[in-house]
Amino acid sequence: MNTALITGANKGIGYEIASQLGKLGYNIILTARSSERGIAAEKNLAKENIKCEFVEMDVSDLKSIQKAYEIVSGKYQSIEVLVNNAGIMTEKSNILKSDNDLVFKIFHTNSLGPLLVAKTFSPLLKKGARIINVSSGLGSICNGMQNYSPLYSISKTALNAITCQLSYAFEPLGVIVNAMCPGWVRTDMGGSGASRSVEKGAETAVWLATEAPIELTGKNFRDKKEIHW
Repeated sequence: MNTALITGANKGIGYEIASQLGKLGYNIILTARSSERGIAAEKNLAKENIKCEFVEMDVSDLKSIQKAYEIVSGKYQSIEVLVNNAGIMTEKSNILKSDNDLVFKIFHTNSLGPLLVAKTFSPLLKKGARIINVSSGLGSICNGMQNYSPLYSISKTALNAITCQLSYAFEPLGVIVNAMCPGWVRTDMGGSGASRSVEKGAETAVWLATEAPIELTGKNFRDKKEIHW
């Protein structure tokens, strides 16, 4: 049975990715900062007859990442899918007025977190494994960047660059690395007025994890189609 580890999977897009992959027969390792919410999500997935295990992990904390790796590597010889989904958006103000502590918090979670998770769990990622980084159209600079939620936006720009560099580093190992934009999704982050369902938001990540051609790596996707960075 293939195993998928998904960060920030206690709710929203991460939970939906876990649900969809679980229904396809994947064993799910669900991670989240909150043990209470993570355990609740694990129980809900179990009600859908999905094999799932919760492991506490705060992707902004290297010690937490390393502890989670020790737990997972003690039980599993490999992970076939790693989805870096955990992310935060906590400000929408002028970047000059952003709280300095918040700058570090957002970058540690949205950018450095996926990098450190990929590095730490790399021994479990064998040939054919797939890494999917959940990015955002707000991080795109090819057509000019908006000033909506500036710290979140540039943290996702950094994640896009990290995706490219990870794809180079993992290529000799036969591990595929891509990013995806879920669009504006009705989640706690996106709000109730968002144009997309959570099912639609998770769709491309699930496709990248299961069906996307193996020659596609180091790229960015939305609705299963390549988009510019």
